[in-house]
Formats: sequence, C-alpha cells, structure tokens
Amino acid sequence: MVTATTTRFPVAGTELEGDLHLPRNAHGVVAFAHGSGSTRHSPRNRRVAAELNRRGLGTLLVDLLTHEEEVDDVHTSHLRFDIGLLAERLIGLVDWLAVQPQTRSLPVGLFGASTGAAAALVAAAARPDEVHAVVSRGGRPDLAGPALVEVKAPTLLIVGERDFPVAELNEQARDAMTADAQLRIVPGASHLFEEAGTLDTVAEEAGTWFATHLR
Repeated sequence: MVTATTTRFPVAGTELEGDLHLPRNAHGVVAFAHGSGSTRHSPRNRRVAAELNRRGLGTLLVDLLTHEEEVDDVHTSHLRFDIGLLAERLIGLVDWLAVQPQTRSLPVGLFGASTGAAAALVAAAARPDEVHAVVSRGGRPDLAGPALVEVKAPTLLIVGERDFPVAELNEQARDAMTADAQLRIVPGASHLFEEAGTLDTVAEEAGTWFATHLR
C-alpha cells in the first residue's frame, strides 16, 4: 500500500509543488531532479518511481522550477542549465525530508535525469550525511564540476549505448569521482530510453542500487 500526497514545499525563497509517495514500512525515500524541459509528470521518471515504490522505497517528484519559471524557460532554456539554482532547491528538499515526521528517519537517495543529474550530485556533495545514494539517467554529471570529487554517496550512472556524447561524458565523470561510482551502459538505448525494454532496464538498475544502499 502506497500513500500519495501532493504538497507545496517552501524551498530556497520560493514554493515548489510535488508528489510524495510513501509505501507502508518504507526503508528509504528518493527525491527526483528532472532534466531539461521536463516536469514531475515525466512518464519516464514516473516509471522509475513506480519500481522504487514496488521495492518499498518512497519517492518525491518535484518541479524544481515554478510554473512562471517553466514558461520563461520554454523560450530561453537558461534555467534548466542553472545547476546552482536547481541544486540549491534540491538541497532544500533534502533538508525538508530530514525534518518531516513521516520521512525524517528514512535514508535519502537522489535520482537525476539530464541536467538534474548534475544538480543531484552537487546536492549530494553539500549534504554528505543525508544523501546515501545517487542514480543518474542519461545525465550530465560533468556539469557538477568540482563537486564531483566531493560526493561521498555511492553513485550509479546509467546511459544509453547510442547516446554517444553523453556516454563519453559519463565515463569521464565516473573516472573523476572518488566515491563508489559505477557506469551502466544500456544496449541499444538512445538518450531518452524510448527503445523497447530500455526504460525497464533503467528502472530495475535504479531499484537495485537504491534498495542496496538505502538501508
């Protein structure tokens, strides 16, 4: 049984909206950082979230940009690449989870897609005692910059075999990290994992990683 609530979160001087799903007797909770031009309603991230819920993990899917910011970003595309802004808000969500009665006893993981992966890694570096695991899907971990070497949480980088420039950037990021960082290449997958079965592979890999490290 999963309890679902839609909540507004006061974070970093603004208010964000998101969906918190908590299975009964959850043993961890994963906050999602969405990628370029995406929202918490992304079917890809919701597919991964459903697998995490099935494994007894809570999920927090939040739009890191306000509605007004999203409208502006459609035309400018500048906020989706503002890693500092996205990370600041994600850190606020980690802090929020740490004080809520229903989540404060749960270890926290972060799941980032595209530019959201960089924000997740920066947040993990900033909250090493709170963030226990990170997973990136088709992410840009290289955009985390110097924060990469500060990450302590075990990190799984998942990238499609056909996502040629991003796959190379993920390999470089893995080699730069000092934490336990592993790279999974999904055969036949492109950047959005739209090929048959590839998103299921992402969900299974992420589920196993978080189930292992969020205890």
